[in-house]
Amino acid sequence: MISTIIFDFGNVFINLNDAYTLDYIKHFESSEHFEDIIKTNLSYEKGLISTNEFLDNYVRYFPNKSKEDIKNKWNSILDDFPKHRLDFLIDLKENTNYNLILLSNTNELHINWVKKNISFYNEFKNCFNAFYLSHKIHRRKPDKNIFNFVLNTNQLKPEECLFIDDNKDNIKTAKYLNINTWHLKPKKEDVSNLFNIKSSLF
Repeated sequence: MISTIIFDFGNVFINLNDAYTLDYIKHFESSEHFEDIIKTNLSYEKGLISTNEFLDNYVRYFPNKSKEDIKNKWNSILDDFPKHRLDFLIDLKENTNYNLILLSNTNELHINWVKKNISFYNEFKNCFNAFYLSHKIHRRKPDKNIFNFVLNTNQLKPEECLFIDDNKDNIKTAKYLNINTWHLKPKKEDVSNLFNIKSSLF
């Protein structure tokens, strides 16, 4: 019996810009600093370096870019947040007894963009019983320690949890820990159809 639903954020609630992702990979894989860029990104997503340190690193990798250029490029992965997904979440919060948790790999620049551009961000956040952002808890998916952190902090049994994410590696770790999963396909599925698509779990 599912009692807790753990949601990812990107491509589950807020859409991500796939064209940006391909462009980003193409652009940075060709850089001589590629390995350092990956380390910088992971450190930033875990909150191990500040936004200023993150931007300083990128200016060093790409001296022809300003910090503003880098911020704009970095945030261009973020797209729209369809309102019907918020409505679905509000209905879950108000009309069911599920424990709702957000577990997102994100960073300060992205979440600041969301706060500024998604008018109902606070309403969205308030739907959750717990709200975990990787840069705040210094852990990130797909590492096992972030899942164990959520399970232990909230005294959850993995077999009573459903984890929803669009990333295959994150799903793989959750399954390994005996958490029920939905590997959501953003182009074909919508989180608001949860109870139709995963009816066998409820």
